[in-house]
Formats: sequence, C-alpha cells, structure tokens
Amino acid sequence: MYFAALLARTEDGWEASDTELDDVETLSDLADLAREASPEDDTVLVLIEQEDAWFGVVRIDGEDDPRIYVSDAAAAARSSYGEILLTDELLGRDPGDDGPDLDALDLDGTEEPDGDSDDEDGGSADAVPHSPVGDSEILDDLGVSEKELKALDADDALGTIAEALGASEVLETVR
Repeated sequence: MYFAALLARTEDGWEASDTELDDVETLSDLADLAREASPEDDTVLVLIEQEDAWFGVVRIDGEDDPRIYVSDAAAAARSSYGEILLTDELLGRDPGDDGPDLDALDLDGTEEPDGDSDDEDGGSADAVPHSPVGDSEILDDLGVSEKELKALDADDALGTIAEALGASEVLETVR
C-alpha cells in the first residue's frame, strides 16, 4: 500500500489533493502533475509513503527542476513509485548507467568473486544505500529542518511534515 498527496501552497494556505500515481512513469510526469495542481506557479509538494517503509518528498517551485528527498533509498528502490524518484543524479550515477552491460561480461562460470560483496543483500558496492538520499534541506524554509527531516520515521513522517507546514487538517481530508 502507498499513499500519495499533493500539497499546493496558495494565497489562502495549503490545499491538498489525493493523487493516483498509476499513470506516472517518470519524474517529469510527476512534476507535470504537480504543476497542474498550482496554476500560479506556487510551491507544490508531492508526499509519498509506502507501507511505512519509506517516504519521499518532491518539491516543485514553478518551472524549477524538482527537488527530491527519499528517506530510505534501498526500500524505495523496491517500489515502482520509489523508482520514479530515484534518478541517476539523485543516486550519484552517470545518466543511463544501469550497471554492468551483461552482453559485455564473460560469464563462463570461471569468474572470481571480487570480495567486495559482503553487503547483506549480496549486492555490489554500487547498490542503492539503506539511507536517505536527495535534498535534505528541501523543507528548511517551510519549517522542517534538515535534522528534523532525517529524524522522521516513515510511519508518521507525512503527518509530522504536514503539521509543521500547518497543513495537517487538509492532508487528513485526502487520507
């Protein structure tokens, strides 16, 4: 289960709307959806949580590039909605670098392990981290400091963020 909502800042305060992400395939699609929620180019926050395992915040300010924060990249990577947020840039990868080219590898069964895979998932050093990624200062000017954001638990993060923004009532109406 996941929950996603748009919070758009207006002259009258925050307006919330429930959003369905089934038709969103890319970060660009998500940004377009958020911009549609605020015709005045005001700040729009996309809040996403999945099964109390991770949460993400995408901030759209007018036509600026989206700013992203994800609480646990590894948990988000296992989610189709999280994959939308985990761009190559966010993960510090070269664009289009999806890992080794399997056609270029010589997989004849004689490969030697490289010894770097003492990761609990058996993954490589380039695996997605079990830690926050992105812009941890994304909500600083809205009343949620970097330290507070990083300390949030996934199970109550969106409510805590909405409360700090003064938008908890409007968020609850779409929950």
